[in-house]
Amino acid sequence: MSIARITEIKSASSTGFEDAVKTGLARAAKTLRNVKSAWVESQEVIVDEKGNVTEYRVHMKVTFLVDT
Repeated sequence: MSIARITEIKSASSTGFEDAVKTGLARAAKTLRNVKSAWVESQEVIVDEKGNVTEYRVHMKVTFLVDT
């Protein structure tokens, strides 16, 4: 029997949402073993005073298997 846990993480990128997801998952994989999936719960952008997008952020739920 496998036991899974879910942890929430936020990640950011200056180039796009896809890069923010990849960066977040790479960082999660450094401290979590057996990462199996991720669900992007929300996305947001940060804009400067001129209205230009400066940062892309994602809030993800990452599922991983617990060692038993």
